[in-house]
Amino acid sequence: MTAVHARTATPVLPVPRAPADDARSDRTATAPAGRAAAYQRVLHRVERRELRLLAELLTWAPPAEPARTRALIGHADLVSRLLLGHHRLEREALWPALLDAVPASSEAELRHAVAGWTERAARIDSAVRDLATAARQWEVAGTAAARDVLARACLRLAEAVDVHTADEERVLLPLLAAHLDTARWSAVAAASSCRLTRRERRLVLGLALEDSCAGDRARLLDGLSRRQRWAWRLAGARRYRAAVVRLRGEPPAA
Repeated sequence: MTAVHARTATPVLPVPRAPADDARSDRTATAPAGRAAAYQRVLHRVERRELRLLAELLTWAPPAEPARTRALIGHADLVSRLLLGHHRLEREALWPALLDAVPASSEAELRHAVAGWTERAARIDSAVRDLATAARQWEVAGTAAARDVLARACLRLAEAVDVHTADEERVLLPLLAAHLDTARWSAVAAASSCRLTRRERRLVLGLALEDSCAGDRARLLDGLSRRQRWAWRLAGARRYRAAVVRLRGEPPAA
């Protein structure tokens, strides 16, 4: 995948406020409450959707059209960096904070769950590196065979992420909601960063907002500064729509 330079570490997503309105949304009525759980749900949704879409777009991409190849590889690189950064945050900050917060009676069970998460996440991170290798090979070879190898690698990664995030949301997110208080989550959120350009930050925000329920959209926008909200409404949303049309050939879902 294409190398990225001259970036400033920035939050991956705006830190959502407490989901006080989750109970009023059909899509989140049974989801764990809390800022940490809301952040995890939104980022998981982005990762799952974009990997599936990429696998589909790659299947139909012209094998030797440099501009289209660069666009798809660039998006795969962005999604991969988000995924790797998300796993790094969980491994280095989120799960240690949760282990520190749970009562002693639950610690052994949580350590077992985190150990399982760590093993699966390591396999996914390895698959991300395999995806990068396949992307470079397609970029150089420009053949249908190389493109198809990349498409299959993306689909395998998407399937692994589906299983991994579903298990995480079933086992670990309820524990985050129950035990990680605002102060601990704020400390974790402060460590949440990824080196993104301004265009990439706008794209990631749009991806997070795209098919979020009303409650998640409100939380995400509320996590922005007033200047950032103004910029998104003035031009960011329009530019995001144009970027999605160029990438997918159709406008965003919402």
